[in-house]
Amino acid sequence: MTVSINDLNDAWVAAGQKVSDLQNKAQAMVMADATAEDIQAIQTEIVNAKAKRDLAHDNLVDARADEILNMETVEPLSDSEKDLKTKFVNEFKGMMKGDPKVVNSINSSTDESGNKIGLTIPVDVKTAINELKRQYDSLEQYVNKESVSTASGSRVYEKWSDVTPLADLDAEDAEIKEQDAPKLSLIKYTIKRYAGINTITNSLLNDTAENILAWLSTWIARKTVVTRNVKIIAAMNTVPKKPTLTKFDDIKELALNTVDPAIQATSMFMTNTSGFAALAKVKDAQGRYLIQPNVTNPEIKMIEGKVVTVIADKWLPNVNGLMPLYFGDLKQAVTLFDRENMSLLSTNIGGGAFETDTTKIRVIDRFDVTATDTEAWVAGSFKAIADQQATTPASN
Repeated sequence: MTVSINDLNDAWVAAGQKVSDLQNKAQAMVMADATAEDIQAIQTEIVNAKAKRDLAHDNLVDARADEILNMETVEPLSDSEKDLKTKFVNEFKGMMKGDPKVVNSINSSTDESGNKIGLTIPVDVKTAINELKRQYDSLEQYVNKESVSTASGSRVYEKWSDVTPLADLDAEDAEIKEQDAPKLSLIKYTIKRYAGINTITNSLLNDTAENILAWLSTWIARKTVVTRNVKIIAAMNTVPKKPTLTKFDDIKELALNTVDPAIQATSMFMTNTSGFAALAKVKDAQGRYLIQPNVTNPEIKMIEGKVVTVIADKWLPNVNGLMPLYFGDLKQAVTLFDRENMSLLSTNIGGGAFETDTTKIRVIDRFDVTATDTEAWVAGSFKAIADQQATTPASN
């Protein structure tokens, strides 16, 4: 039986709702006369429900990734690009098999710090990896991303909220005066290396070039998304934090009075799956839900006219039982400096590979993440949001 992406999406949403319902049930038990057995039972149900929800999400992500891999290329690769791709696959196989020519070439290539660079991944393969990364709830698509060619450097930023208008010259011969000095901040970056290892069997080398590239792209995409998400979340959490949100009006306050009006037009909400499920049931005084669909695209959800971006709990987890709710312009708040020379190295001797007759392959990613404007992003959190209290009409 073939399951469509829509079916998988519906299953994920339903599983998320199941988790939310069980969590609400558990909260209600605090006020009730619950036995230890009842508490243990509900905790077990919640753990199982979360596992099913995460499995449903993984299946959905994998299906979307497979869909991308199976898509036909809109623009065929040129002959030179095909040659480069074939060269990469041949060198990858040579590296895995320990071909002296390939190994010696790789070992002689080092970066500025004297570290072995390894087999450099070509542009078209990196493009496929980036397409896949979007399917794995990659947070880097929401931040400002800058490609750099050096291991360290700095940038000068002027906060958007501090930009002042040019002077109005009320006469043709009016003197142009020096404008007030902008408030600038120096942001430094230092590219760091992040690596992961995977153990593979030699049967992979018997696959076609496309199968090898598909496997590589999927594995690297998963690894880099997890790594970069952790660093981006850390930068996201360096911004001012709001007190714990508890009621409907706290959410409105977050949207209307936390970031400069100059960047409100480009601001958004961000929460995780658990947070979205909880917010989706909150109502205002007239019984309308806090989260509303976009009138032109119902799949886009909004609060106060601002898009709500939902990230899976796996990538954006709850902390101490509190669900996250961010607001602002993340592209203004965080910058990812990407060195863009991802590379591969392998061994069939070290790391236990010799004993198990396998090959270990290591991917190295080089980047840095820095908070650039902490006033453009606000970090909120909540355990539960109370509905807005209904107002009683004034009597005549």
